[in-house]
Amino acid sequence: MTTPPEEFFAWRQELFAVGLDQFSFNNVGNPYHHSHIPFNSHLFEKELINRFGTVYGFSSDNIWGFLTNSGTDSNMHGLYMGRTLLKSQTGVMPKIYFTQEAHYSIQILRDLLNLEWVVVATHQDGSMDTDDLERQMDANSNYPALVVATIGTTFKGAVDSIDGIQAKLKNRASYLHLDAALFGGYLPHTSFASDLWHEIPDQGTGKKVKRYDSIAVSCHKFFGFPSPAGLFITPRTNFEAFHAQFGQVHESEYILQVPGTITCSRDAVKPAEFYFFSSASSFTKQAADARAMLDNAAYLLKEMVTHYGHLHPVRVNPQSNIIYFRKPSDAVVNRYNLATMGLTIDGQQAPCAHVVVMPHASKGILDRFLTDLGKNEV
Repeated sequence: MTTPPEEFFAWRQELFAVGLDQFSFNNVGNPYHHSHIPFNSHLFEKELINRFGTVYGFSSDNIWGFLTNSGTDSNMHGLYMGRTLLKSQTGVMPKIYFTQEAHYSIQILRDLLNLEWVVVATHQDGSMDTDDLERQMDANSNYPALVVATIGTTFKGAVDSIDGIQAKLKNRASYLHLDAALFGGYLPHTSFASDLWHEIPDQGTGKKVKRYDSIAVSCHKFFGFPSPAGLFITPRTNFEAFHAQFGQVHESEYILQVPGTITCSRDAVKPAEFYFFSSASSFTKQAADARAMLDNAAYLLKEMVTHYGHLHPVRVNPQSNIIYFRKPSDAVVNRYNLATMGLTIDGQQAPCAHVVVMPHASKGILDRFLTDLGKNEV
């Protein structure tokens, strides 16, 4: 709910002045390939993907991606790419592995892509149990594994272990996609930045080791972009292997290229506008927002534990800006638009709510919320 800075709206005016959003621009096709559609914002799109790819630890010479319509759209491309690559490598349709804590859109995409879901158990904090992942993959050893790791589960804010998952995928035909919708926006600007690095040096050889295959991040969550949009980023080498298979089922002579994207016509306004959020000054602002957000989440937890311990407030890890607790009065739930869900607390099923501490949630707002928690309202 934080309004973007004045500079963002000035950038919008600059784009408008050269015709963007005045007549039909179209980002159809691959932003890394020459487009024969004259009015597009591919240069902005390519550059912002390169900038964010570097933030996520991709090698600067091995990045591909595009700006999607939403985080779900980004997840869809990741799962489709994973399914295509694994099927082409093995001749067998993969099974998809994720937990009940993953975002509900993954269930929709599983159905859309006709993939058989293997449910992976979770630890108490909501993160993926990698030992159970290993057991499940052993039980389905004839199938390649398409694994979705959630970096910040929807309700609890749990973070699946990328390295823990990768250790279980060793010597298996697999593809690991990260759904980092909210957390992926702010973690790169914190002391936890390395949690999302795509590559890390091998301790023995010093060579770079890939940790995952693709990542999806929402633009309208942490960044506060005033329209749903998403980042999808993968290594260029992944895309090239996928593109070779994609071209066998999609040959578009009409646009003089095989686009490599599921969607054909794509919004050209969003990439040009979101380019603003990839600047050095925007990254500085995002770092300040991230620090304040996590500090305020720690403050809220401390105050709730001190004054409302009966609600059993929980913050499952220091990366998270989410506090969940036993459901308060309906008046508080409605006033603050709190999402609710049944969870097990102290061995008992109970209705719970959570607070997601976003950049606009100042200590003043949190103090008002804490005061309202103490009121006896029905």
